[in-house]
Amino acid sequence: MISMAGHKILAFLVVGLLAFSFLKFDYASGLNVQEYAVFASNIEKVSAQLAVVEQNIDSSEDAFAHASIVGKLASQIEKPLRENDKLLADDLYLNLIDLPALLKSGAKQGAIISHISDGKLLLDKAAIAVIPNELRNDHRFHAQVIFLLLTDADNQYQMANNEGYNSAIAYVDRAGKIYSEKVADIDNANLEESFVNIIEKMRVNADYNSVTTSISEPQREMLAIAGASSSEHDKYFAEIKSLLPQVVEQYRMGNDAKADELAIKVYLDNFEYLEPPLAQHNKELMLTIEEMMRVELREMIRNGATQEDIENHVQATLAKLDEAESLLRARMFAVEGAIDGDGYSNGNSISIEKYETKPIGSAEEGAKKEVMSHIDTIRLKLMATLEDYQDGNYNSAFENARSAYLDSYEFIEIPLNPIDPNFTLETEIKFAELRNVIQERASYEDVQAKVVELRKSLDESERLVTGPGMVAPAIAFSSSFSIMFREGLESVLIIGAILTYIEASRNEKFKKHVSYGIILAIIATAITWLVSSFVISISGANREMIEAIAALSATGVLFYVSFWILNKIETKKWIEFVKAKVWQATTTGSAMVFVLLAFFTVYREGFETVLFYQAMFSFAKYMEYFVLLGLVLGLGSLLVIYYVIRKLGKKLPLKVLFALTMGVGAYLSIAFVGNGVRSMQEAGYLNITPLFGVIPRLDINLATMTGIHPTLETLVAQIALLSVYIVGVLYVLVWRSRKEKAIIQARKSRADIDESI
Repeated sequence: MISMAGHKILAFLVVGLLAFSFLKFDYASGLNVQEYAVFASNIEKVSAQLAVVEQNIDSSEDAFAHASIVGKLASQIEKPLRENDKLLADDLYLNLIDLPALLKSGAKQGAIISHISDGKLLLDKAAIAVIPNELRNDHRFHAQVIFLLLTDADNQYQMANNEGYNSAIAYVDRAGKIYSEKVADIDNANLEESFVNIIEKMRVNADYNSVTTSISEPQREMLAIAGASSSEHDKYFAEIKSLLPQVVEQYRMGNDAKADELAIKVYLDNFEYLEPPLAQHNKELMLTIEEMMRVELREMIRNGATQEDIENHVQATLAKLDEAESLLRARMFAVEGAIDGDGYSNGNSISIEKYETKPIGSAEEGAKKEVMSHIDTIRLKLMATLEDYQDGNYNSAFENARSAYLDSYEFIEIPLNPIDPNFTLETEIKFAELRNVIQERASYEDVQAKVVELRKSLDESERLVTGPGMVAPAIAFSSSFSIMFREGLESVLIIGAILTYIEASRNEKFKKHVSYGIILAIIATAITWLVSSFVISISGANREMIEAIAALSATGVLFYVSFWILNKIETKKWIEFVKAKVWQATTTGSAMVFVLLAFFTVYREGFETVLFYQAMFSFAKYMEYFVLLGLVLGLGSLLVIYYVIRKLGKKLPLKVLFALTMGVGAYLSIAFVGNGVRSMQEAGYLNITPLFGVIPRLDINLATMTGIHPTLETLVAQIALLSVYIVGVLYVLVWRSRKEKAIIQARKSRADIDESI
């Protein structure tokens, strides 16, 4: 939805763009006059922002905020410039997007000012390279540029934050300078004072309506210079603007009846004729003005409102009326392609906070595949960057780092920026920091650290663009459910057996001690979770290594537990195991033994559960809800099983349950080992042998849920672990089973022989 102010800006933009009907043709570069005007206004806005950065160079926070705006505006300049001069486009673009990184790095003021000066020179060259000479010398063209700058100033001021105020002032100041240099000589209006007044109002944070009214005066003059025609609805707007002050004057004189009569005339004789066309383009605005004129104004007159309230209401109505007039006037020009749904040339008003973001995964399917392809290309270039840098080929390393951004990540930004513009900017800065450390000939470890950061950002970029999808969340849910179910099942069975034995042996006094042990184990598990979460949160740059250790540790535990379950998959063996545990607790008759048995039975599973869930949460980004849902339902299923065993006295199909949990454990361990190896690769501890095009390329969410990544090392680790499972299952269920049957058969035969003797 476009805001009310947005409609005003939209309307003014369209009128301004249409004012160039005197030049319909396109130039050799493929741009038309309107596009040249937008390009020129973006050049001026960047220049204005650079000036603000210089003014605030002692305030790193303010300087960085405006440097970030420069970085966003850079793409608006780079695209048309690239068609004329690719090398200049690259140099200018990198200069502008490197500025935030330079400020963030704490560079000396001299270096920053020198960098800004280089940027200004490149901007001048860009204007000469793109804008035809005849336009640069045409006052009508400059009037259009001024109009666009004022429109953006209006928009920025409406945002009502520090960056918005500073940007608005800078844009008006820039517009005033262009007016003095390029337009004032042919304009009889002498508007220099208007620009000064607007800036003064902005500096004292004047009311937005007051500022936008002041801005509208030079805007209208610029449209007149550009040759915009008047609207057929002007007579109604003019009459309303004449009548409303008369309403105020008659009310001030005490002529309430006359004031009410004029208010009726405002609506019935004038605004009613504007309602149908206005409703077609902005029904909400039409209804607002109707309510203000037809209902609210007349009620205020009849109820004896104060003179000040009447005046304020009329001023607010006039401001809305200006908005409506601009909108209808613009709509009189039916030129296709002048604007899109959000206004001309998305991005003219640049502020990170102003973007209306789209949901994760909202990009089109084709864009998602392209993003994955570009990410693979960037990964290869980052590998080449490290190899070249380690070999001392610094120029080649820089070119690879530069190409990784310019030739690949720029295309990722197209679907990514509408989803998370702040993250997009952060990643741009990381690319800039990588180039900076290469140029500074920093240590290999410093360059590698920047590459590690970028690899994380690439994963996040892919997650944001592709979204979790359907398969990955389903795997996350089922894996989470299985972990909780499997880890809790043993505890439920052992605790249930202990309680059953206590009741059968009439030692119910020990039941409360079992409860104590369970409660202590739950508390200990919660503490373990908090401690492990804290360790991960403070790991910082070593986070990948911590995640790798967690994943590989989980793999080891899952491997052990899976084979432990496999050895007890026969119900008889399980019952013997439980009886041994219970007998161990009851032989001493000590209450503490029951506490400790219950504690270690539950805490051992709780500790393993913490380990598994920490590993899973580190990989299941944006799927945490499904993991939590699986955890909750897993707990619920354990309560059901406990009820079935204890209250109903039913026997569970342990062989089936253990077979399922063993299979799930094997799957999870294979996924974890793949993710663990990849985390070590991302952190730079293991080599990377890419297999792009050799094995299927899964999106990042599905890859982390299966552990299948396109590298040789992760694939070998998974195949090796899978092979061990296959051999182990065959040994336990086939070869050892046959051997045990053979032994039993041999013993039976021997017994038969002994009996016959």
